[in-house]
Amino acid sequence: MLAQLGEIRLALERLREAEALAERLNDDGRRGRVCAFMTTAHNNLGELDEALVTGARAIEIAGRLGDLRLRLVTTTYLEQAHFFRGDYDRVIELATENLAALPTDWTYESFGNVTPASIYDRCWLVHALARLGRFTEATAYEADAIRLAQTTQHANTVGMAHYAAGVLYLLKGDWAKARSPIERGLAVFRAGHVLMFLRTAIASSAWVLAQLGEAGEALSRMRECEQLGERLAASGVVGHRGWADQSMGRTCLLLGRLDEARRLGERAIESSPGHAGFAAHAVHLLGDIATHPDRFDAESGLAHYRRALALAEPRGMRPLVAHCHLGLGRLYQRTGNARAGARAPHDRDDDVPRDGHAVLAGAGGG
Repeated sequence: MLAQLGEIRLALERLREAEALAERLNDDGRRGRVCAFMTTAHNNLGELDEALVTGARAIEIAGRLGDLRLRLVTTTYLEQAHFFRGDYDRVIELATENLAALPTDWTYESFGNVTPASIYDRCWLVHALARLGRFTEATAYEADAIRLAQTTQHANTVGMAHYAAGVLYLLKGDWAKARSPIERGLAVFRAGHVLMFLRTAIASSAWVLAQLGEAGEALSRMRECEQLGERLAASGVVGHRGWADQSMGRTCLLLGRLDEARRLGERAIESSPGHAGFAAHAVHLLGDIATHPDRFDAESGLAHYRRALALAEPRGMRPLVAHCHLGLGRLYQRTGNARAGARAPHDRDDDVPRDGHAVLAGAGGG
């Protein structure tokens, strides 16, 4: 409950009290559960190294005790840690293994988490696969996640599934299709007072609305997002902050608010240390700002695109890699500087986001 309300530091304090009790009782089962839940607390505070340590300890205890429930819930939290680190292949590996190990009659078991593992795993698969450009695979998991979530009638669960679907289509550049699931997820988060995902859903909604030409609504979401961000920042929550900030930056760029867009892009990088995938998107945003006709700075644009590529390529973020090459190509066209140009890799058709461009097409700078 504390986590859903964004009170992560308070939740971690309570977990440390529980850890002391487990040590006093010399109870490995309780130690393992405490370590598991400390993992997600560390994730949301941006303490990813600590999350991997507590997660590994919980997995070790689960293996020693033969506790499948503990192993399943801990693995979901390790998926979260690796997602924030931008290690998307590892997320896919862990989530796929977790789903394979999940007994059929445990489909709606949450093992102490807020959301059932069967749905949580699928949501992380959608997010990770989409960032790798594996959209067709992500679509299958997205449909299953929504179908399973609907039967729970639980705000956090239903909202997570719809939001994941919305991000999938956002990253694909299918703005019209992204709108409905994002708005559905946003409405559910609001109704259920689920603050942990509310801000990032609002920011993603603003980006989609701006792409669809609804400037007034996009600005309204921007203001709401900033107010909520102040509240969450006071509690130390990092979580998806980098993604929310760069999404708002994208919104500002689309609306011609360039100074604000740059501020948000820089904040996205500063506020989420260790979140390499989010940083890659934010640096690419700064490249697009630097090459905007009203603020054209070829040297800065080139540096940002190359830095974004250095972050995205090792992580297999093919849609973002394509965006960076598109930006470099446009920069080359304008400056005639051959060093700036670069060909995009020939990805499969389903790896290429839609935006009306040719092979290098991107999701409006996603």
